[in-house]
Amino acid sequence: MIIETQKSPLLRVENLGLCHRSASGPTAILTDVTFELRRGEILGIIGESGAGKSTVGNAVLGLLAPEFQQTSGTIEFDGKALDAMTAGEREAIRGRRISAIFQDHTASLDPLMSVGAQVEETVLSANTALSKRQAKAKALELMARVGIPEPARRYRNYPHQFSGGQRQRIVIAIALAASPDIIIADEPTSALDATVQKQILELLRGLVKESGVSIILITHDMGVVSEVTDRVLVMRHGQMVEQDATASVLDAPSHDYTRKLLAAVPRLFIPAGPVDARDNARECSCPGQPTVDGEFLVAQDVSKQFSAPGFGWRFGAGKPGFALSNIRMRLPRGTITGIVGESGSGKTTFGRIIAGLDTAPAGRIAIGENVFDVSRNGRRSGLLGRVQMIFQDPSVSLNPRMTIAETLSESIRFGVKTRPDDERNGAAEMMDRLGLARNLLSRHPHQLSGGQKQRVCIARALLARPEIIVADEPTSALDVSVQAEIVQLLKDTIADEAVTMIFISHDLAIVQEMCSSVYIFKDGRIEDFGTAEFIFSQSNNPYTRALINARPRRFTC
Repeated sequence: MIIETQKSPLLRVENLGLCHRSASGPTAILTDVTFELRRGEILGIIGESGAGKSTVGNAVLGLLAPEFQQTSGTIEFDGKALDAMTAGEREAIRGRRISAIFQDHTASLDPLMSVGAQVEETVLSANTALSKRQAKAKALELMARVGIPEPARRYRNYPHQFSGGQRQRIVIAIALAASPDIIIADEPTSALDATVQKQILELLRGLVKESGVSIILITHDMGVVSEVTDRVLVMRHGQMVEQDATASVLDAPSHDYTRKLLAAVPRLFIPAGPVDARDNARECSCPGQPTVDGEFLVAQDVSKQFSAPGFGWRFGAGKPGFALSNIRMRLPRGTITGIVGESGSGKTTFGRIIAGLDTAPAGRIAIGENVFDVSRNGRRSGLLGRVQMIFQDPSVSLNPRMTIAETLSESIRFGVKTRPDDERNGAAEMMDRLGLARNLLSRHPHQLSGGQKQRVCIARALLARPEIIVADEPTSALDVSVQAEIVQLLKDTIADEAVTMIFISHDLAIVQEMCSSVYIFKDGRIEDFGTAEFIFSQSNNPYTRALINARPRRFTC
C-alpha cells in the first residue's frame, strides 16, 4: 500500500472525549482518543465489545445520538474541523466523501427494495449527472466487483434471497458507490466465511492501491488486522491502550491487554503426521460408509430447490437452483459434528431443516428409531422439541419484551410439563452451570453483554431437553475472549448431557477444536467429509485446501 507522506493527514482525531447523558447522570464513553489517518492508509481499531470502537466511527460520521455529548478534543477532516461545520456541510460529506460499512447487513438494507435498486439509488445520489442506464451499469459493476455471482440475474432479488455473507457484500458495494475518500468499515467481514473474507480484504486492499482511499477498519478479529492493516489502535473501556505499526503490535505488543487478546485468538493446527484414510472411514459416519455403532441421527437424500423469482422461470428467464442436493449424513449420539462452507452453500438451510424450522420436498431424517417427514413443518412432523437451535445473533433470537427468567421458564414448559417452583429452580440451576449470575434473571436482553446473551440462548436450548442441538455460527459475533469461553462451555455441556450437536461455522480453527468430524458443503452438496484430523491434514480436495489456505497465516500453526 502506498501511503502519502503529506504534512496534513486526511483525518485527525485529537484528545476526543465523549459522554452519554441519562437521567442517572453522565457516563464517560471515550477518553482522550487520538489518532491520524493518511491517504492510502488502512488503520485498524481493535478491542472487545464496549471498548468504544464503533463510537469512534460514528463520531467521525456524525451519527451519534443526541444524548452523546463531546466533552473534549477535535475531529478534523481534510484540514477542517467537523464540529465547526453546519449540518448541511456534514451531510454533504457523509456518504460521499466519508462512507460506512456497518456490521448488521440486515438493518443496512431495505427489505422492500431489490438489492440492485439500492445500489443504483446510491450511485445516482452520488452522481446526479448519470442516466438510469449508466447508473444500473455502474451498480452491476459494483456487484460483480464485490463477488456477487451472476449480478445481472440477482439484480432484482431482495435482501432475504441472499445469504448473510452475500448481503454484507451488497452493503460494501453501496459504500463504494460514491468513490469516497474514507471508508469506515465496522466489522465488515464478521459474517463472512474464510474465502470470502479473504476476497473482501483483497478488495479493500486493491481499492487503497488503485484509488488512494483511506480505511478505518473496526474489528475484534486479529486475523483481519494482521492481513490488511498498516497501523493498529487497540482500545479498551473507551481509552487507547496502544497504537503502532501492525507488525510491531502483533510481534511485540507493549501492553498486557493486547497480549491477552492475541493469546485468545484460536489457532488452526495442521498436523504434520499422516492420517490413514481407512481410519478416517472407520471413525467418521460418512455418506457411503457402513452404519457405525451408536448411530443416532441419519439424514438421507435431503434435497431442496429455490425457484427463480416471479414468473420468469416459465419463460426461461431463470432456472431453479439447488439449495441442497442429496445430503446424506450419519451421526453418533453425544458427538459434535462440524459443517463448514461458504455463504450460500446450504449450511444454515440444512440446519433449519434438521430443527424443523424449514421443509424439504425430498429426503428423510431419522432420530433413533423415529423417522420424520421433512416435507412437513417441525410442529406437524414432530421434529420441533426434539431438536433445538442456537442462532448466530443472540440479540435477534431473544424476545426483548421478556425477562431472562421468563425466556428460560418458557423453554422449560416447552420441553416438559413442570410446576412453577421447578421452573424457577431449573432456570437458576442452569444459570449457575453456565456461569451466569442469578440476578440476571430479572433483566431484559438489552441489559446483557453479547457473551451473556449467547449463554442465555444456550441455556434456553438445553432447558427444552432436546436430543439434538443445531448451533448456527454461535460464536461469530463474539469477542475472542468470550468466544473461547463459549466454545469450552459447549464442549463441556455436550459431554455432560450426551446431546448430539451439529456445529455450523465458517471459522475452521473453532471447528477443529470443537468437532470430531467435519462435513464441507459447497453449492448445496457435500464436497468433502471426514474426521477433523483427516480433513485438516490429509484431505486433497481442492475446495477444502482452498478454505484452509484462506485462513490468516499468522494464526495457522
